[in-house]
Amino acid sequence: MKNIGYLAQDISILHRQYYKDTKEQFDALNLNPTAACILLSIGDYPEISQNQVARLLVVDKGLATREINKMQKMDYLRKVDGAGKAKNLLLTDIGRDVVEKIQHIRINWWEERFSDTGISANSPLIDSIEKVVDGFTDSLDD
Repeated sequence: MKNIGYLAQDISILHRQYYKDTKEQFDALNLNPTAACILLSIGDYPEISQNQVARLLVVDKGLATREINKMQKMDYLRKVDGAGKAKNLLLTDIGRDVVEKIQHIRINWWEERFSDTGISANSPLIDSIEKVVDGFTDSLDD
């Protein structure tokens, strides 16, 4: 049996396999993995700022800005004035449709993996992983 030190490697393998399996679907939406996660974050937190997106996803601010600008040009989101110089992000109607497609892609992939292994979506492992991730990301619910 592997020790817990292999968990990061195993999660990384899952991450890469997810994007390998779903690449064509995301390509059809003109999205890469980071852009898809950004749209999901905006869907979860309406009027989230660009900086908050970067902190939430633990990505470089420059990368977040480039992806956000691309998606703005595709009419998936728009920027509105926030506090001070901050720009908040809102999904457009097209963006909301794309978020639904992203969620569908993601849910289907995980449901297939769970059905293949017999693991339930209510597994305590999922709760544990979420707690660890919460320790690395800024909470926007506060």
